[in-house]
Amino acid sequence: MRYTFFLYSDETAFADASQEDIAQTLKVYGTYIRALKDAGVFVDTDWLQPSMTATTLSLKDGAKRIQDGPFADSKEQLGGSFVIDVPDLDAALAWAEKCPAAQYGTIEVRASAMPEGGNPYAG
Repeated sequence: MRYTFFLYSDETAFADASQEDIAQTLKVYGTYIRALKDAGVFVDTDWLQPSMTATTLSLKDGAKRIQDGPFADSKEQLGGSFVIDVPDLDAALAWAEKCPAAQYGTIEVRASAMPEGGNPYAG
């Protein structure tokens, strides 16, 4: 079963990160990604630009609304994600616990609702 880890943290804590800090962070995550790949559970990952660069779009009530910046105002922002394929929630939580983001933020673990093999209408 596929699980997505949504990585939330206070992005202001990284605002003044040096090139060395960024390189060290990439190294730590690289080690984690290698472990996921070696275990055969890695599907995908992404690291997002800061939330202030986000644009939200809604067509609610038939009116198009575009808003610059994040939709939700919160102390922690979505900074990235991992998608893994493991047998069950316990296995997903074990991998989430090993994720570096757990040391300084929150990881939301959510099972995929997509049917096996993907959306049958996507052709």
